[in-house]
Amino acid sequence: MKYLDEYRDARIARALLAEIAQEVRGHWVLMEICGGQTHTIMRYGLDELLPKNIELVHGPGCPVCVTPLETIDKALELASRPDIILVSYGDMLRVPGSTNDLFTIKAKGGDVRVVYSPTEALKIARQNPGRGVVFLAVGFETTAPANAMAVWQAKEEKIHNFSVLVSHVLVPPAIRALMTSSECRVNGFIAPGHVCTVMGYEEYEALVRDFRVPIVVGGFEPVDLLEAVLMLVRQLEKGEARAENQYVRSVNYEGNLPAQRVVKEVFEIVDQKWRGIGTIPASGLRVRDAYGDYDASRIYGLASITAEEPAECISAKVLQGLKKPTDCPAFGMRCTPHNPLGAPMVSSEGACAAYYNYRRDLAVR
Repeated sequence: MKYLDEYRDARIARALLAEIAQEVRGHWVLMEICGGQTHTIMRYGLDELLPKNIELVHGPGCPVCVTPLETIDKALELASRPDIILVSYGDMLRVPGSTNDLFTIKAKGGDVRVVYSPTEALKIARQNPGRGVVFLAVGFETTAPANAMAVWQAKEEKIHNFSVLVSHVLVPPAIRALMTSSECRVNGFIAPGHVCTVMGYEEYEALVRDFRVPIVVGGFEPVDLLEAVLMLVRQLEKGEARAENQYVRSVNYEGNLPAQRVVKEVFEIVDQKWRGIGTIPASGLRVRDAYGDYDASRIYGLASITAEEPAECISAKVLQGLKKPTDCPAFGMRCTPHNPLGAPMVSSEGACAAYYNYRRDLAVR
């Protein structure tokens, strides 16, 4: 299959591993930002195939994992109301809130519906004019254009029973927050290819300049990730720091400009709380005042809902690359995909779920 088989070719992967082993001299800690990249690393054992002086750690690149606990609680509150249809992507339904999850609310009679795009949520709103339809709009820059377009379209069509509960987060401010932490050990980043497909990688230049850290935009297949590691190693061994693009088949420097325009039209940048990490300045999006009639948090008075993380869950350390999921005493025992303490265990992109599927034998007991 084009752009798939060749990026899983074992012969090419072995050649890249040999090049990496030949180039590397120092000890380097590299962080992949995207949860999809983490799952590829775990599935194919790339971290175990790399030289021992290259350590891969996992970043906060799972949108479900970093959605704040209070956003889930707000969604639970809305889903419990008989006059509201709560619409969401499927991976949000098992994310634990303070007391339960959306699956539990649905089982108790709440009208919770799973869709594959926000346009489906708009369709539900057209079909149910007598009820409020709220779409749980979460994610990184990747999903923001489609969610913004749904709001824009609702306003154009004067669909007044549609709104969005927004929890959008941005990658570059998260990298900046990681780099300014006194605990940060990261020497280089593999930036998320899907985000850069929308946003390009121009905005990573400031991070490279400010922190002298190389950043390589990477794809999601084994060959993609090994090539990105090689590009980082070559920079680090030469004492260089540049923003580079491995994922050239999908990403260009400027990104998708029309998609960026619709996001700027509907959303504005704000400080954002990340689950397990805390508030990161200028790292989130909210609905602009001009589209305030489509902001579920304002419409339904949800701003006062707050929540604290479970004390036992170490997702904050995992999302910052400071701990591995198997370092958690609850991993695989009190915390499983069917009974998760935190979002990284339930999300299809979560690091804890990746380790549960592929590395359970490494758990500390």
